[in-house]
Amino acid sequence: MDSSRASGRIVDEEFIELVLSAVEAIPAGRVASYGDIAELIGRGGPRQVGWVMSHHGAAVPWWRVVRADGRPADGHETRALRELLAEGVPLRGERVRMAEARMSEDQLGPWRDAAFAPLA
Repeated sequence: MDSSRASGRIVDEEFIELVLSAVEAIPAGRVASYGDIAELIGRGGPRQVGWVMSHHGAAVPWWRVVRADGRPADGHETRALRELLAEGVPLRGERVRMAEARMSEDQLGPWRDAAFAPLA
């Protein structure tokens, strides 16, 4: 099994695939925090999700994953804000208005049920 270290914890291929799949499930106009993704998956934490996104997230809509305070990823703010604006995500300055744009459990629950059904 190929694995990598992220913040002192092992991040395996299954975790990477789950993170990327969850990010792909976020529809245009919505966002999730790094912690939301970790909680949804039930493994890791915001730092591990951030590691996956920084090393493997180029092929998914990475701009839809933001910090809990609504700030986009460091070094990618300009492009992320441009993409978020184009999708109609509500912003306040350079931050997403999380109360309005954050995915709800009801919206991501069907993804989780489908992603984990083969494991049951």
